[in-house]
Amino acid sequence: MLRKLSLWAASALIAFTSLHFELQESPGDQLIGVWEPSNGRSRIKIDKIGAKYYGRVVWLIEPNDPETNLPKTDKNNPNAALKNVPLKGYRMLKDFVYQTDGTWSEGTIYDPLNGSTYNCIIKMKDKNTLDIRGYIGVQALGRTDVWKRLATAPAKK
Repeated sequence: MLRKLSLWAASALIAFTSLHFELQESPGDQLIGVWEPSNGRSRIKIDKIGAKYYGRVVWLIEPNDPETNLPKTDKNNPNAALKNVPLKGYRMLKDFVYQTDGTWSEGTIYDPLNGSTYNCIIKMKDKNTLDIRGYIGVQALGRTDVWKRLATAPAKK
């Protein structure tokens, strides 16, 4: 009986400790939220999956293709199998890892306007502003866009 009680207590302690560590936010979690790129034409929701951060399109100012009146798809994707994938819900930021210097790197950003994927680094200027830099090869050969955090989830459109 005492042995069963000890096993139960040890199991409960392990479970509680694991839950405690899972609930603690890492400094990188400040990236989580809904962000709007500078052109205001989309909104990207950034979430954490495992130890990495990902962003997907959750809103488009013009959700339907003007030519077909159907939801916009990834028609510029070089992979023919992906050309009919809807842009809404598309994961455009992938595999970002929080670094000790306060940046998120090792990830990529996809540009549906030209169907290209770029290396990317994310820097937080303040709690509501991101510098998103997409580049090929070296950061000097890239472009930076400023994204703003939205206070609440956007209305569905």
